[in-house]
Amino acid sequence: MSAAWLGVLGFIATLGLIGLGLPVAIAMGVIGTLGYWWLNGWTGVAFVLGSTPFESLFPYSFSVIPLFVMMGVFASHAGLSRSLFDVLNGFFGHRRGGLAVTTIGASAIFGAICGSSLATVATIGRVAMPEMERHGYDPSLASATVAAGGTLGVLIPPSILLVIYGLLTQSSIGALFIGALLPGLLGAVLYAAAVKIRVGLKPELAPKAERTGWRGRAALMGRIWPVALLFCVVIGGIYLGWFSPTEAAAVGAVGAFLLALLSRSLTRENLRASVYETAALTGMIFFILIGAAIFNFFLENTGLPQFLIAAIEGAGLSPLAVMVLILAFYIVLGCFMDAMSMILLTVPLLAPVALDMGFDLVWFGILVVTVAEIGLITPPVGMNLFVVQGTSKNLTQGVVVRGILPFIVADILRLALLVAFPALVLWLPGAGL
Repeated sequence: MSAAWLGVLGFIATLGLIGLGLPVAIAMGVIGTLGYWWLNGWTGVAFVLGSTPFESLFPYSFSVIPLFVMMGVFASHAGLSRSLFDVLNGFFGHRRGGLAVTTIGASAIFGAICGSSLATVATIGRVAMPEMERHGYDPSLASATVAAGGTLGVLIPPSILLVIYGLLTQSSIGALFIGALLPGLLGAVLYAAAVKIRVGLKPELAPKAERTGWRGRAALMGRIWPVALLFCVVIGGIYLGWFSPTEAAAVGAVGAFLLALLSRSLTRENLRASVYETAALTGMIFFILIGAAIFNFFLENTGLPQFLIAAIEGAGLSPLAVMVLILAFYIVLGCFMDAMSMILLTVPLLAPVALDMGFDLVWFGILVVTVAEIGLITPPVGMNLFVVQGTSKNLTQGVVVRGILPFIVADILRLALLVAFPALVLWLPGAGL
């Protein structure tokens, strides 16, 4: 058996173990260790296991991950989600389907300071679901809106997935962040359009809420300045060259902490819970990174990326055909894996293929994260579907799944637009902003 085919079998075996319920980090670590032992013996395995866990985490650039995680955790405890929802509800809530559109907008803005889809769903869901239930919204529309809106937190910067992709491919994190702005906004617009179309066809799904007068709207606007300030300082600071992404993450974490203090929501118990939550999420991410590093060490030794490149060139496929196949592969994989694991498992394998096809790695990264978003709301393992179910006692998984199709269609449309018009991603980074 050639080394490349051993790599293929290792990849399939890893997916099989994940499908059986083994944690992703352990599945990748075990297969990577066994595969490297098969190729290089015990001496090689001892070297890899002795050096890779440290070398995969010690670079200074990886400190950006716990800092952005901490920023999102403190933002959740600062009550910013409630303020965002109330402000947007004051402008859109009185329209038919307005509460759902408000939920999407609040998710997009909160995701910009949180960076985590699951945290966005859990936080916005606790605010939005009771409001939509109180106004008689159809449960499938309400829950699917929360689940889909949460995916915007994966793409709109700062995004932990974009940070990890940038570290894996040595791409500019700043370029990835600014390149994600237009696709993220496009996603929010298409989600809102999906809501309006569905409500237009069935008005009974979303009754109108109360209208807020302009005086009330002006009062609400005063509550949104902390979010705008935090976003402008963190993202604007990166683009203007005031500080690096790692320094921006530290500024964001401190800023979110101060906002939580000013809101008087950060009690001693909340502070302890925030620190524990940050440590737990960071530990999980780093554990997966170690497993991925061991597995990728094995794949590199099999020569599988070069084997794939040679096979594609031999098949005579056009770059567009290759991209369509890659995206289709990600959509199928997203039905069974969470977004972070999917990126850590596949990007080291497919990024060389993308480079060989002449694709810009920033554009490719935005496409990959966009497909990862689709996986977050795709049954049977769409993580957001399970999280939103936990925000309401009356929800079942079947109810949530029943309303998610229009949002998946919106995501597929967005993906097609990004493939057809790469400038949607590359224009802002190319403009030097």
